Amino acid sequence: MDVAGRGRSWPAYTLAVLFLGYAAGKAAFALQDRLGFPGGPPVSAAETESYFLDAATAQWFACASGVLGACVVLATVTTAGRGVPRPLMLLVLAGMLVAVGGGTGIMILDGFVGVGVGWRWYHGVLGVLVLGLFLETTRSYVAVTRRVAG
Repeated sequence: MDVAGRGRSWPAYTLAVLFLGYAAGKAAFALQDRLGFPGGPPVSAAETESYFLDAATAQWFACASGVLGACVVLATVTTAGRGVPRPLMLLVLAGMLVAVGGGTGIMILDGFVGVGVGWRWYHGVLGVLVLGLFLETTRSYVAVTRRVAG
């Protein structure tokens, strides 16, 4: 459904694929007991050692968050997901905005300005893309579930 003022499903499907890719990358690093992400900046052994969780445990939690994120964005465009009470879904999406916005914000800032752990410009572009897809997914959900007065 790509009607102006209505919902679009392709951003949610694209975002779900990206979240699943994130989860797969985190699972790969969990199996190696490493922090970081494939293609991302390297994490030193000292940083890994001082991290508050075991590297594998942290990566499995991150993997689970990627799968959960994919499920939530798919729920915004499926009949079953649209059965979730709107206030609850909006609360979940707001919480996700904090997490997704924080992660992409770091990638964008470090990728374009260079004040962080070593994300490159193309990571910044990916951050802008993911944030845009998330905002459009949310906007589409709000538009489709808006109650018409009358």
